[in-house]
Amino acid sequence: MEWWAIWLIVGGVLLIAEMLTLTFYLLWLGVGAVIAAAVALFVPEWYTAQALSGGLAALVLTVFTKPLTRRFRESRGYRDVIQELVGKQGVVVEPIAPGRPGIVKVGNELWSATSIEVLRESDCIRVISRGTTVLEVQKWGGSSE
Repeated sequence: MEWWAIWLIVGGVLLIAEMLTLTFYLLWLGVGAVIAAAVALFVPEWYTAQALSGGLAALVLTVFTKPLTRRFRESRGYRDVIQELVGKQGVVVEPIAPGRPGIVKVGNELWSATSIEVLRESDCIRVISRGTTVLEVQKWGGSSE
């Protein structure tokens, strides 16, 4: 298999993974892999040039777009839908125990969740914080039974 094809496969996998995580870091690595594939088309035997061009592109994109995304997020009118989950109420779908996450439903979405207390199925909860993909919740009101 040619190196340009390998770089394209790596780039495709990274771009698909980015769509699942939405962090923008894998996006830039994927773009770097595509750039390395382009270099591999023109100089197929210069493996170091391929890796360096892809790595440098990913590094430059990461460094220079971070301030732009930060400025965008701090701009007026920007809404982080995920951050808006904090304070919302939901219901436990799968029981939660300290040290063992469960599943909660907030709005129309299911989320993994942790809690410092035992929560049974159908308990009402309130989101107190969020990680990347896991919510921290606490019991709120009574059971929804």
